Amino acid sequence: MPDVQEFKAVGGGPQVWPLSVRAYHALAEMGLIPKQTELLYGQVFHKTSKSPLHSGLVRRLLRLLQQCAPSGCFVSQEQPITCPDSEPEPDLAVVRGREEDFWNEHPTTAELVIEVCVTSHDYDSSKLRAYANAKVKECWFVLVPDKQIEVHRQPAGGQYAERAIHGPGGRLTSVAVLEIALDLDALFAK
Repeated sequence: MPDVQEFKAVGGGPQVWPLSVRAYHALAEMGLIPKQTELLYGQVFHKTSKSPLHSGLVRRLLRLLQQCAPSGCFVSQEQPITCPDSEPEPDLAVVRGREEDFWNEHPTTAELVIEVCVTSHDYDSSKLRAYANAKVKECWFVLVPDKQIEVHRQPAGGQYAERAIHGPGGRLTSVAVLEIALDLDALFAK
């Protein structure tokens, strides 16, 4: 039976029954978790549908990352990263290792994760604590309306010590994966 822990809301409000990652997997295998969801902090969230602009930028970033990803890393698209109480599915992740290393379990960290935010910045940024707890070295939030990238680095204690905004324009180089550098004007060009 999946392990589910009870959490009682303060003040007699509704009860929430958080799921562990193991319970989330078990329920999904039984077909009891809808598709297009992800587990964050013991709760299942429905992922919103993607706009054509979001999908186009993810495809462009995937192509660019695959061209420059170093040996010993691979690029993952919309695949889980298993954290202690969450299993977010970033738009893109650069993971150290070989694809074959993860046939029996999902990665538990990444060098870099990228979330494309057309209208989802609040939701995507809510994943930061999960990524920091998983020791993901660097997180990029592609802020499409502003043509900027919000960068988070140095995970410690469930948060990131460094936050910076890059763009519009200019070039952004990953600190975690030095081979990855993006020209922001080219990224956002139609």
